[in-house]
Amino acid sequence: MLKRVIDWSVANKLIVILFTVAAIAGGLWSLKNTPLEALPDLSDVQVIVQADYSEQAPRIVEDQVTYPIAAEMLKVPGARTVRGYSFFGVSFVYVIFDDGTDLYWARSRVLEYLSGIKGRLPEAVTPTLGPDATGLGWVYQYALEDTTGKMNLAELRSLQDWYLRYSLTAVPGVSEVASIGGFEKQYQIDLDPARLQAYRIPITQVMTAIRNANSDVGAMVMELSEREYMVRGLGYLKSISDIENVVVGATSAGTPIRVAELGTVTIGPAVRRGIADLDGRGDAVGGIVVMRFGENARATIDRVKAKLIEVKSGLPHGVIVRPVYDRSELIDSSISTVRSTLLQQALIVALICVLFLMHARSALVAVVTLPISVLISFICLRALGISADIMSLGGIAIAIGEMIDAAIVMVENMHKQLERRSPPGSRVINTALLSTRERWDIVAASAKEVGPSLFYSLLIITVSFIPVFTLEGQEGRLFKPLALTKTFAIAAASLLSLTLVPVLMGFFVRGKIYREGANPLSRVMIRVYRPVLAWVLARRGMVIVMSVAALVLTWIPFQRIGSEFMPPLEEGTILYMPTTLPGISVARVRELLRQQDSVLKLFPEVRSVWGKAGRANTATDPAGLDMIETTIALKPRSEWRRGMTYDQLVADMDSAVRLPGVTNAWTMPIKGRIDMLATGIRTPVGIKIFGPDLAELERLGREVERAVQGIPGTRSAFAERAVSGYYLDIDIDRAAAGRHGLNVGDVQTVIATAIGGMTITQTVEGRERYGVRVRYPQELRNTPERLASVLVPVSNGISGAGASAGSGAGGSTMGSDGMAGSPSG
Repeated sequence: MLKRVIDWSVANKLIVILFTVAAIAGGLWSLKNTPLEALPDLSDVQVIVQADYSEQAPRIVEDQVTYPIAAEMLKVPGARTVRGYSFFGVSFVYVIFDDGTDLYWARSRVLEYLSGIKGRLPEAVTPTLGPDATGLGWVYQYALEDTTGKMNLAELRSLQDWYLRYSLTAVPGVSEVASIGGFEKQYQIDLDPARLQAYRIPITQVMTAIRNANSDVGAMVMELSEREYMVRGLGYLKSISDIENVVVGATSAGTPIRVAELGTVTIGPAVRRGIADLDGRGDAVGGIVVMRFGENARATIDRVKAKLIEVKSGLPHGVIVRPVYDRSELIDSSISTVRSTLLQQALIVALICVLFLMHARSALVAVVTLPISVLISFICLRALGISADIMSLGGIAIAIGEMIDAAIVMVENMHKQLERRSPPGSRVINTALLSTRERWDIVAASAKEVGPSLFYSLLIITVSFIPVFTLEGQEGRLFKPLALTKTFAIAAASLLSLTLVPVLMGFFVRGKIYREGANPLSRVMIRVYRPVLAWVLARRGMVIVMSVAALVLTWIPFQRIGSEFMPPLEEGTILYMPTTLPGISVARVRELLRQQDSVLKLFPEVRSVWGKAGRANTATDPAGLDMIETTIALKPRSEWRRGMTYDQLVADMDSAVRLPGVTNAWTMPIKGRIDMLATGIRTPVGIKIFGPDLAELERLGREVERAVQGIPGTRSAFAERAVSGYYLDIDIDRAAAGRHGLNVGDVQTVIATAIGGMTITQTVEGRERYGVRVRYPQELRNTPERLASVLVPVSNGISGAGASAGSGAGGSTMGSDGMAGSPSG
C-alpha cells in the first residue's frame, strides 16, 4: 500500500504541491495564533472559595467559616483535595479536582454546594468564588509612582482601585486585577462613650441612623410640560459634613442630636493586611494582573500594555505606571532561544547534506521538508490547544534528527540509482541525458525501494513515546507537550516522505551529480568505517561482552546522579521569600520590608525590587503578614559584573539580607508557584507532619527544623507555627450580664463595634465607594485595662459597669492560644 502511495504522489504532483501549500498556510496561521508561554501550566484544576468575615480573629474564622465550607466541599464530585486557610478577617478554601475536569463545570458544582451551606455560616459572611485563573496566572505586576510628590498613598490607591483596575479588568484574557499597598480611604467615626452616656444613646442606635441616612430612592415619574421627569430622593453620604449632620436622636427639648455631637468624623486608612514597597523607598501602590485560565499569556500581556498606554492620558500629571514583573520578557527570551536552536539545527543539517552529497539542490529536498513538517505539527498543537513553550518546542528540536533521516536516505538512494545507470568509471553523473519519463521512473523506483522501511522506522520511533502519554498529574502536564510535538513532527515527516519527498526529488535532483567515491569526505569515512566494521564482525562475542559490561558500569554513576522534577530555568527574575514568626505587626513588617529591599537594590545586577508583605486583594494570594514575597527584576546578563553567576548573586544577596528571626528562601516566580501548587509548601523540599494535636505538631515541627538545618546543601529551614497567633480574650460572665439585662450577644456587639470597629455602610461618590466605620477612639481601647472600661448599654440607658474582671460584667485575658493560616479539610 505504501508503494502505491508513492506511485500516486509521483503521478499527481500538482495535487501534492497544492496540499503542501495548504499545509504551509495552515501551519503559518497556527504558528501565529498558538499561545506562547515560557513553561507549560502545571496547575491543577482548582476552584477557590473566599469568604470575608471582617475584623474576626483566625480561630473564629476557622471555626465558623473555614471548617463548614471545607467540610461541605469534600462532597463535591471529582474533588481530590480540599485545603482551608484561616486568616484575620478572611477564609480561603481551595478545592482541587481530578485531572481532566473542566474548570467551569467544577466552578458550577462548587457554587451548587455553596448554596446549601449558606444557613450554616454567620449572617455577615457571603462566600464567593475566586477568579477563573491558575496559580501561574500572575503574568504582569506594576507599581504606581507619583513623580511630582503631590499625591499621597491614599490617592494613589484610589486611582488604582477605581480607575486603573477597572480599565485593565476589561482587557480580554484578564480574569482579575488585584490591588496591593497604599492606604484604602475610609470614613472613620470615633464615638465618645462619655457623650453617648450623657445623651443616653447606645452605639447601635448611631449605626442604624447612619445606615438609614445613606441611600437614594426613586419615586416613579412626574409629567411636566409634556415631558416625563423621574423623581429621585438624593441621600448618599459624600463627605465628612454629611456624616456629621446625620441625626441620631433628640433631646427631651426636641433638639436634634447629630453624629458631630457624639464624636469626631475623619478620613483615615482602613486596616491593612497587605503592604508593598518599591526599591526600598517605603510604602508603594501597585497592581497584579491575573490571567484567565487557558488564555494566551503573551497576547494577554501585550493587550495589557496597550491598555496602559491608552489610559495613560487619563492619569493625573506626574503619575506613571512602572512594570515590576513582566513575564513576556521570559517568554520572548525562551522562545527566541528555542527558535535560534531550531534554526542552527536546520543549517547544520543543510551543511552536512551538501558536504556528503556534494549537490546543493539535492540537499534542498531535506531542508525544505524540515520546516514543512514543523508547520504541520503546529497545526496539531493549535487544534489541541497546546501552547508553544520550551517543552513543546523542545520536542521539535529532539525530533529534527529523525525528521530529516527519511529525506536524506531517499535522496542518497536516488543518487545510487543514478550511479548504477551511468557509465562505469565516470566521476560525474549528468541527469540531463535522461528523459523526463526516465528521471521520474528512477524517482519512483528509488523511493519505493527504501520508502516503506523508512516509514515504519519513523513509526517505531513515534510509538516509543507512548509511555510518556501515560503520565498523570504535573508530570503529564510537563512532558506530554514534548511527546506530542515530537510525535506530530515525526508523523508529519513520515507522511511527507511518502508524498512530498519523491516529488521534490524529481524537481531538485538534477544536473551534474558526483559519485560517492568522488567525494573526498566519503572516501575518508569509508576507509575508517570498513576496518572497524570488519574487526567488530570478527569478534562478535567480545563486543557483546564489552557492551554488557559497559551497561553494568553505568549503574554506578546513575546511582550518584541527582534528580529534579524539571530542569532549572533562569527566569531573569528572582523571587525572595523570607518568612518570619506569626503575629508580627504591620509597622514592623513594613520596616523589615523596606530594609531588605533597600539592601537588594544596591546590587548592580538588580533593575527593580518590588516587595510585598501580606496578601493582595485576590483569592489567589493566601498570605499572612509573616510571609514576604519580593520580586527582584534583574538586568540583562551583559550588564552584570564580570564573573558574576546566578548562584553567586543569590548567595551574595542571601548573606546581605540575613536578619535575626527571618528565614530566607530563594526561588523564581514561576518555579516558586509550581512548587507551592505541587506541595502547598513554599520551597522545593518540605516535610509534612500529620496529627490531631496542633500544639504537638508545632513542637515536632521545631524539632525537625533543628534537625534538617545541618544537612549539607540546606540554605535555610523553617517550621511553620500553627498555633502561634496572639490573642487577647474577653471572657463574658453570663450571670453578671444577665443581672444587667444583657445577654452574650449584646456584649459581643459592643466588642465588635466599639472596640473592633465595624464598617456599617459605604459612601457612593460617583464610581468610587468608601467604607464608613464606627468605633471608640484609639486612646480608649489601646490597652487591656482600658478595654475593661468599655461601656455596655443596658435597656434603661448606658451602664456604668465596664468589662473589667471585677465589675461583674466579664473579664479579659491575654494569651497565644489560636492559629493563623492553619489548614482544614
